[in-house]
Amino acid sequence: MTTHNRSNGAHSEPKRVVITGMGAITPLGLSLAETWRELLAGHSGIDHISRFDTSDLRTTFAGEVRNFDPANYMDRKEARRLDPYIQYALAATKEAVADAGIDFSVEDPSRVGVIVGTGIGGLQSTLENYDIAQTRGLRRVSPFMIPNMLVDSAAGKIAIEYNLHGPNHAVVSACASGTSASGEAFELLRRGDADVMIVGGAEAAIVPIIVAGFDIMGALSQRNDDPAGACRPFDQDRDGFVMSEGSAIMIMETEEHARARGARIYAEVIGYGSSADAYSMAAPHEQGRGAIDAMRMALRKAAEYGVRPEDVDYINAHGTATRLNDVTETMAIKQVLGEHAYNVRISSTKSMLGHLLGGAGAIETVICAKVIQEGIIPPTINLHNPDPECDLNYTPLVAQKADVAVTLSNSFGFGGHNACIMLRRYE
Repeated sequence: MTTHNRSNGAHSEPKRVVITGMGAITPLGLSLAETWRELLAGHSGIDHISRFDTSDLRTTFAGEVRNFDPANYMDRKEARRLDPYIQYALAATKEAVADAGIDFSVEDPSRVGVIVGTGIGGLQSTLENYDIAQTRGLRRVSPFMIPNMLVDSAAGKIAIEYNLHGPNHAVVSACASGTSASGEAFELLRRGDADVMIVGGAEAAIVPIIVAGFDIMGALSQRNDDPAGACRPFDQDRDGFVMSEGSAIMIMETEEHARARGARIYAEVIGYGSSADAYSMAAPHEQGRGAIDAMRMALRKAAEYGVRPEDVDYINAHGTATRLNDVTETMAIKQVLGEHAYNVRISSTKSMLGHLLGGAGAIETVICAKVIQEGIIPPTINLHNPDPECDLNYTPLVAQKADVAVTLSNSFGFGGHNACIMLRRYE
């Protein structure tokens, strides 16, 4: 069993935190490698919904995970008992663990934890059992319904799978959940409460009632004749976001733990900010107040590592393609970075992936790590007619090579929840 020195002194330096493994299940592919390749090619994962009849809806498309067979990742009998959101999280975790080359059997299980964020959790299980109760009676409800519907079930299942006894919970902050989870894991490692964290987000909410709910709100794009061209962040012709699903998982470790086991390091986590708009349950604050606060908090922590606002090279924007978000996010970036905002490269990968809701911030953090590692920025596709109020460099249409050392990723959710996470090249 590996042990590592830990200082419990009140004034000990915060530990450095690194990312050593990553995995993803997305509408663009059943692995991170496939997803990344499709992102760089500027391909869209959005198409017409195949799982249910959408004829009553104004929006008939989404980013479905396709050709996913849970039996490729877990026992078939077990898979039948698990909600799809847990299946996606478990599959992405297996890829991330293999990628990190970490053997949990030689780790102290009390020093390895799990945080998986989600916005909606195991809703499919809940709805299926509601239908069973209505049609066949309450005694026919599945004994697995409750463990499946809970938002912390993915984290719990992953801990059981790998026998991990460390800090374990979910973080829920609507569409910021994946970023909040990643940031909270960073803080946990930084303060010395664990050596390793499995962290990320997962969502499987493409079900009739949720799509209908967003549809009735008027939040979704209605470009049914062109699903692949529907998500148009920062474009004058944008008409709403595109729902999608999937999971992204990272292995985060303290630097000393990663180095002790000779791990490959993708990037270092250097900042995390969290805030509330305290303004509207569905719309961002008109001046981007909460977004500004979250970015400034992340930058304040990054300053402890010697990183200044003018060092930010790339921002993965929340970039939902809603009328309000894109303008207020642009405004907030300018407020925080000043003139440097015009030098920063930005992109919204939601233009291709759609919006993974509680999983969005996790896949976007992973993308930032890949940008640092590969030196290439995925584009914002469908940006043909830029909104004059959105006048920054959003990397339109095609991927661009760039030397990126410092990244920032934004996530803003319903209820006014905001979260930002910062990475830098590890040296």
